[in-house]
Amino acid sequence: MTALLDAIKTNRFGVFGRAGMDMYADPIGVKSEHADTFKADLGGSSANICAGLCKLGSWSTLVTSVSDDAIGRFCVNRLKHYGVDTGNIRIVGGEHRISLAVYESVLEDFQNVIYRNGAVDFQVTEEDMDKVDYASFGALITAGTVFASEPSRSATFRAFENARKAGIPVIFDIDYRPYSWPSPQVAADVLSRAGEESDMIVGNDEEFGFMAGGIEKGLDKARELAQKPGRLVIYKMGQEGALTLFEGEEIRTGIYPVTAIKPNGAGDSFMAGLLASLANGFSLKEAVLRGSACASMVVSQPGCAPAMPTVPQLDAFIADHPGPTDA
Repeated sequence: MTALLDAIKTNRFGVFGRAGMDMYADPIGVKSEHADTFKADLGGSSANICAGLCKLGSWSTLVTSVSDDAIGRFCVNRLKHYGVDTGNIRIVGGEHRISLAVYESVLEDFQNVIYRNGAVDFQVTEEDMDKVDYASFGALITAGTVFASEPSRSATFRAFENARKAGIPVIFDIDYRPYSWPSPQVAADVLSRAGEESDMIVGNDEEFGFMAGGIEKGLDKARELAQKPGRLVIYKMGQEGALTLFEGEEIRTGIYPVTAIKPNGAGDSFMAGLLASLANGFSLKEAVLRGSACASMVVSQPGCAPAMPTVPQLDAFIADHPGPTDA
């Protein structure tokens, strides 16, 4: 048993990154530009991971900053609704705003319009990170978006440093969003540094390829990162499933095919399902498959946080489904 897996088994997670508001066209199948009704709920990759973990029985706290306005309060209230600890959220005044995502439950020509100008989550500081009680959780999780701008970039690397001092492993979801970054080169450099400083790295073939300088080099990059003793790397390949690289072993797993209605939310749900399952004693292969099932459940329903499954829902889905595709 490694230090990483032991830490995950504490089932307590500090998640660093953004909360946002999602607005999605209703009903299913309506394009945003033709909608006269939108539903609103919690969004943002890190907040989604928090909600997914809590719905699966884990404890999570979100470390971020939110705007001092109605939408900031909306996001904090929705985090509380899902059971997420909000004690590490700083409220920021002025013109900085919560992120907004407007999307639709439509696969063909899917549109997700993101509003990130003056995003408040980028205002997290090193001082904020020094105030966090790292002893209150067993593992630190971050999504790559936090590194796209200052001061949150330096602040999150400070959190990595603090976590190392506290003996807490760092779990990194690459989560590359080009629109957040000043340039692809900056993104590649910074995300590569974050990967080197992490104990567990989750990303898709395009994201590892991006870090390596070409999609055809992505798998080699993942294998290279997995050579560090004790580091776990999960290389996701969409419809082709995933390759889990750990302690010299490569585990291939398939996916649970569903009729998808949208593409977004899958990665956040995968991370939550994977970690909650590892925390509850499932093997690495079983945990990856349960994460994949969570991803399938989310893309087959509207919204992200509200579509994240509970343990009974996840167990029922797996029991009723014909099973994962052959890897």
